[in-house]
Parts: sequence; C-alpha cells; structure tokens
Amino acid sequence: MQGIRNLFRSAWSSAERLEDKTVVITGANTGIGKETAIDLAKRGAKIIMACRDMERGEAAKKEVIESSGSENVLCMKLDLADSKSIREFAEAINKDEPKLNILVNNAGVMVCPYGKTEDGFEMQIGVNHFGHFLLTHLLIDLIKRSAPARIITVSSMAHSWSSINLEDINSEKSYDKNRAYSQSKLANVLFTRSLAKRLEGTGVTTYSLHPGVVQTDLWRHLNAPQRAIMKIVSPFTKNSSQGAQTSIYCAVEPSLDKESGGYYSDCAPANCSAAGKDDVVAQKLWDMSCQMLSLTWE
Repeated sequence: MQGIRNLFRSAWSSAERLEDKTVVITGANTGIGKETAIDLAKRGAKIIMACRDMERGEAAKKEVIESSGSENVLCMKLDLADSKSIREFAEAINKDEPKLNILVNNAGVMVCPYGKTEDGFEMQIGVNHFGHFLLTHLLIDLIKRSAPARIITVSSMAHSWSSINLEDINSEKSYDKNRAYSQSKLANVLFTRSLAKRLEGTGVTTYSLHPGVVQTDLWRHLNAPQRAIMKIVSPFTKNSSQGAQTSIYCAVEPSLDKESGGYYSDCAPANCSAAGKDDVVAQKLWDMSCQMLSLTWE
C-alpha cells in the first residue's frame, strides 16, 4: 500500500549544499553507490569512493568527476570481505581526513553462491553486515567529532523475508542464498537501530533504507526463474539514479536532522518488519558482532 501511495507522491528533490562536508561511500564504483557519489559531489562535498577493485574504482572516479563537475573526488581501496583491508582503510581516513560528515554503507553482495570472507564469515553476512559494522566502529570517533553527521546503511525490503539465525549466523549447518541475503539486510536494519541508541545526544544520526528494486550488477547471481521474474517486473523497477534517491534523501534532507534509527523507502519513512524492531535480537546481534570481530563497543 505504501509503495502504491508513494507512486503518486511528487518526486523528492532538494537544493541542499554540502560544501566543507566529507563523505565516504562504500561500493561506490557501480550502481546506486556511483549515482550517490555523483549527486553528493554536485552538492559540493568531498567524496571518498571506497572500492574493492581499484581499476574499476578509478574508472568510476573519472565518471563521477565528469558527471558532477567536481574534482574533489578520491578513490581508495576497501575490501569489506577482509578485516585487514577495512582496518587499513580506516587508519588512512583517520590519519588524513580532519572530518567525516556522512558515511554511506552502500556496498553489498546479493544471493551469491556459498563462500567465506577472509575472516571466515559467510560472504553475505560478512560483507553486508560484519564488514560495515567494523568499518563504522573504526570511524565512529572521527564521525562524532564531525557532528552533525549521518550514517546511512543500504538495506532492502528483503529484510522482511527472514530472521536472524543467531545459532548459525554463518549458515554453516545449511545455506540458502536468498535467506542468507535477507538475514544480512535485516542485520542492517537492526544495526542502524542499535547504533542510534548508542549515539543519542552526540549529533550523529543513523538511517537504513530500501532503495527500490534496482537493476544493478547485484542481479548477476540470480538463477533463470529469478531473472525471468525480474524481466516481467522490469518496467516497474528503477534505474541506478532513481535507486540512489533514498540514500541521497537520508544523507541531505534537513527534516531528518532529529530523526535517528529509522527505516526509509521512496524518500519517506517506511515500515520495516516486526523483526526489524526487535530490540532483544538487535542487542544479541550487536554483542555477537563485537565478539566475532574481537572488539568492544559499548
């Protein structure tokens, strides 16, 4: 119903400027990450594109500079499937950047075959949740010093199709790629909620969102029947630029200044699943994430 209502709302737009602001976007070399980078660069922000593949990253950086007319764009190496790479990236940001006003946790893997990260996590929960959890933790002091600041995590409506399996978070007993994907997207919603509580009063606010059904590289692991369904619904899907609008909205919309921990879709507040509001599971997931990443984050 919400989706139908939103079809008839006028498209969101904002002339908000971001001069003197620094933005980090993960997975910024493709799809909605790249479109988010272009838009925020146009608004005058310094953009740091965090990319796993530096060759593709540098090519995307050229595109962002050309499309936005801004030269203030960097590309840096970040592999969210490797905690060593995450630590090296965060160390460089903390050393070289005096501020970080907007962090967009955008990178993701979707319904891929079973695989493990360098740290032994199942690939989807590893990249989509644990990688971003660690990255945010390592950058949080800089973000707090830069307040008002925002942390945006790209989730999906798929978060409502599963629950968090705390007994087997890495799908070692059995692996269903769709379930593992939606578990990782639910983890994004719960992380955003937990993070908001911990950041109360700091001037740092958090947002999770559904970008819409976007035609992007993430589709590459879909099977034939799934691809056939996507062909049928493709007139109703979004291109990457449309898919990036809710990320941009959460990054710049002034009326969200005092909002934190919520879930958004189509540039408006939206309802997440009941599981996405479960504070008991959110706390357990937080504790487990800290334990598995060997860190303390009260």
